[in-house]
Amino acid sequence: MTQDTRPVVQDYFLRPGFIYLPERPTTISTVLGSSVAVSLYDRSLKTGGMNHFLFPHVKGRDKATSLYGNVAVLTLIRMMVAGGSKLSNLEAQMFGGAFNTDVSKRDIGKDNLRTARQILFNQKIKIVSEDVGGELGRKIVFNTSTYEIGILKVGRLRESDWYPYSNDR
Repeated sequence: MTQDTRPVVQDYFLRPGFIYLPERPTTISTVLGSSVAVSLYDRSLKTGGMNHFLFPHVKGRDKATSLYGNVAVLTLIRMMVAGGSKLSNLEAQMFGGAFNTDVSKRDIGKDNLRTARQILFNQKIKIVSEDVGGELGRKIVFNTSTYEIGILKVGRLRESDWYPYSNDR
């Protein structure tokens, strides 16, 4: 009898302010409005991770958490490198950064995107794809072993869009 060598895929819901770099193939999902998610993928190791941040940047180490883009993006990069990735093998995709004047008067999504782009540029990590801006929210599903990412744009986010999912999703 042969052993099944197919990867085991787990599901993980990435909440705002979190970073996830799984040890085995995982489907990471998240829901975005003005917040931004950056996925990193190592082309050589065939592994990836994702962050989800709400605010562009924070000053002061005592307040630094992954709710802020300058912390979340750099931390995800450092986690990938600590796991054996070389910066030259990493590529990024960016999502989110919506702006809807019915929700907010400040375009924080634009600031979030600017922060992520600047850090990736400084680290020489190429952004290979992005689905950003606009007025719609997004549901993102990222398969870390295949680097396939599904994006669903939605006019409104329902309570059931957040994990644990429920009936009307």
